Amino acid sequence: MNSTEKAWLANYQTGVPAEINLDEFASIPEVIEQSVKKYSERAAFINMGKAINYQELDRLSLQFACYLQQHLKLPAGSRVAVMLPNLLQYPVAIFGILRAGYVVVNVNPLYTPRELQHQLKDSGATTIVILANFAHTLEQIIKQTDIQHIVLCQIGDLLGQPKGWIVNTVVKYIKKMVPAYTLPGHIKFNQAISYGQQYTLNKPKLDHSSLAFLQYTGGTTGLAKGAMLSHGNIVANMQQAHAWIKPAVEEGKELIVTALPLYHIFSLTANCMVFSKIGATNLLITNPRDIPDFVKTIAAYPVTCMTGVNTLFNALLNNADFAKLDFSKWKLALGGGMAVQHAVADRWKKVTGVALAEAYGLTETSPAAIINPINIKEYNGMIGLPISHTDAQIRDSDGNVLAPGQTGELFIRGPQVMQGYWQRPEETKEVLGEDGFLATGDIAIMQPSGYFQIVDRKKDMVLVSGFNVYPNEIENVVAELDGVLEVACIGVPDEKTGEAVKVIIVKKDPSLTSEAVLQHCRTHLTNYKIPRVIEFRDSLPKSNVGKILRRELRT
Repeated sequence: MNSTEKAWLANYQTGVPAEINLDEFASIPEVIEQSVKKYSERAAFINMGKAINYQELDRLSLQFACYLQQHLKLPAGSRVAVMLPNLLQYPVAIFGILRAGYVVVNVNPLYTPRELQHQLKDSGATTIVILANFAHTLEQIIKQTDIQHIVLCQIGDLLGQPKGWIVNTVVKYIKKMVPAYTLPGHIKFNQAISYGQQYTLNKPKLDHSSLAFLQYTGGTTGLAKGAMLSHGNIVANMQQAHAWIKPAVEEGKELIVTALPLYHIFSLTANCMVFSKIGATNLLITNPRDIPDFVKTIAAYPVTCMTGVNTLFNALLNNADFAKLDFSKWKLALGGGMAVQHAVADRWKKVTGVALAEAYGLTETSPAAIINPINIKEYNGMIGLPISHTDAQIRDSDGNVLAPGQTGELFIRGPQVMQGYWQRPEETKEVLGEDGFLATGDIAIMQPSGYFQIVDRKKDMVLVSGFNVYPNEIENVVAELDGVLEVACIGVPDEKTGEAVKVIIVKKDPSLTSEAVLQHCRTHLTNYKIPRVIEFRDSLPKSNVGKILRRELRT
């Protein structure tokens, strides 16, 4: 920490300590085991009206760990993919995987077959926990992966009877949300849990260097790559974030709304990990896009905290019933994943009485790196201050550290910074220096006060509702169409999603239509990656070596 950072940290009056005990816990399971001891009877997770307490979470995750380790006999270091939305099965699965000493590979349930195949093959996952609703996607590509074991979940598996049976019947036969699939040899989730009862776990020796997650994110190649997050990375971020929010929360008394998907690093660490550490209750929202039902759900619980992205906060504010909720117990609203808009933050404060605090992080930083003080009274347009044990610098293109007020690239160093990209040493070297600082690719300013402000993104990444979209991937997919000669992808402003994907195409076949492009993209891309704007041009701007200049397309 440099002298400037020490000066403003000394003036930071929220009671957040500059130092935390990074060695208090050796692994994620150790943190959760402490919560089980302290808050055994308290609800840990609630979903669809069903709660499981910390003691039940401990029992179920232990049985799942035993199933993986003793029944399947997975070797040490095995990667286990989890392709689930926000359901009770999610925390049971990931804590079970981690307790058995394996590595969690989080998978977006909405992936297309092409995207799923890449991630499973790249990670080398041999086992997958998947919701039946998405099993047809796996069926299409499983022979091109290393998957040997399939644990199949249904939405109602942990809801008890008869509710679970009713939910599963409605989902499959009335709403027809489960497309037909054939996956020979799969085992049902509840059966796997049952099998685990007969075994004793051989508790693995885990430390800070042990790999915990392969958390996939995009890159310059257009293919997603796995950020290697160790137990030390995640435990450090749990400790850091806890220290930051400690003045506002009470252990064993909070209820946090978990609407962002747990497979996303923001919700995974902030909600599932940090709030489990303090014995809070996570209220899991399976389908946050159904805003009326979302509002009806949170109205039934004594909510105290919430995390979200700008688009989610905005959607809630545009629901008339949201303003009628009782916000008297609300303490904390944390926005991340994409820029919080001033207009949304102002409306949020007016409706709820709670200021929206913006946070900044990356998949590569587990994710929390810079957060606004939790006692802010109004939205300030900043991403905040570096959290404990975290150094942040602004550097120029030559790597020189810039003074406060100057614009440059943001660099982050701390115990939460990833070990590197899975099997990609060259890409790791590009972003992670020998001094431990991570190049974020974001252009920022450190104000004289010590607060950081994001100015723009260095990379061409498009941020749609908090999810990263990388132009190379979109361009590669569109270029597969026979009628396309050249294509470029950029982001454009969008009121609902922050940004939307736009493609500019030079036709090879004059009869090519926008609808044909869209149909092709729908087959090969997840919904948020599908272009919302398609433009045809006679040519694209290029550099003297023939590189398409995306920056000129944005002007």
